[in-house]
Amino acid sequence: MTKKRTAMCGVIFLLAFLLGLLSADGEEPEHDLTIRGIQDNSFLIEEAYNQDEGVVQNIQNFVHFRGTTWMYTFTQEWPLLSHTHQLSYTIPFLRGGDSDNRAGLGDILLNYRYQLIDKRSFAMAPRLSLIFPTGDYKRGTGSDAVGLQADIPASIELSDRWVTHWNAGFTYIPNAKESQGAKADSWGYNLGGSVIFGITRNAQVFLETVWNSNEIVQPDGSTQWSDAFYLSPGARFAINFKSGLQIVPGIAVPIGIGPSAGDVGIFAYFSLEFPFTKVDKGKEG
Repeated sequence: MTKKRTAMCGVIFLLAFLLGLLSADGEEPEHDLTIRGIQDNSFLIEEAYNQDEGVVQNIQNFVHFRGTTWMYTFTQEWPLLSHTHQLSYTIPFLRGGDSDNRAGLGDILLNYRYQLIDKRSFAMAPRLSLIFPTGDYKRGTGSDAVGLQADIPASIELSDRWVTHWNAGFTYIPNAKESQGAKADSWGYNLGGSVIFGITRNAQVFLETVWNSNEIVQPDGSTQWSDAFYLSPGARFAINFKSGLQIVPGIAVPIGIGPSAGDVGIFAYFSLEFPFTKVDKGKEG
């Protein structure tokens, strides 16, 4: 990353922080956002709070690293009958770092989450995802095989201002293809955590750490493990409207360490959350 681009990222980060402070005294929506404040995913880490009944969330992520590597994802989360069950889907578009790889649609995920625990200070919501082979293995954007992913997000509220999120999970894709057509079963594992500090109810700064280890299919049909480890400082703020609409923009800077040393990226986040039906508050909780 050039000095010019680094400086630009720093300016954007500072603007996001200042805008968050300015928006802290904005309108509160008619529906209850709870005393926890912003409960969006902390970018690279998954939170453990399912969608409230009658509320849908649209999440857009974009991450770009040096060179040609980038990924955009769109996720839409819906409550299934109640807060206890949640359905969502994730649509990725991406381009790998190899010069031969071209940008394209990735493998789409259909996700189900169960709100196992939802207390004031602790929440847990295991997720199970089905991976559909919508990407193109020749372009390096897919595996040409149906896969399975599981993750266990846990959220711990330490105080009114401090919250942590923790993730552990795995991915399994049988008969995954590499770009030349060789097949092999592929496993992947992930661990991560984030620490979030609430400057105000509507403005937060945080630090995430995430580790991934994945089997990469080789042209001879064997697999080779590839690890990635990142620290990512970030900030986000919420703009609330009386209609119930909540807009949450954010920005972060993933920094590679260990096996990912030298990698520096920019991560942009944008969420739209709004009620799609009226909920009888007497039935909530």
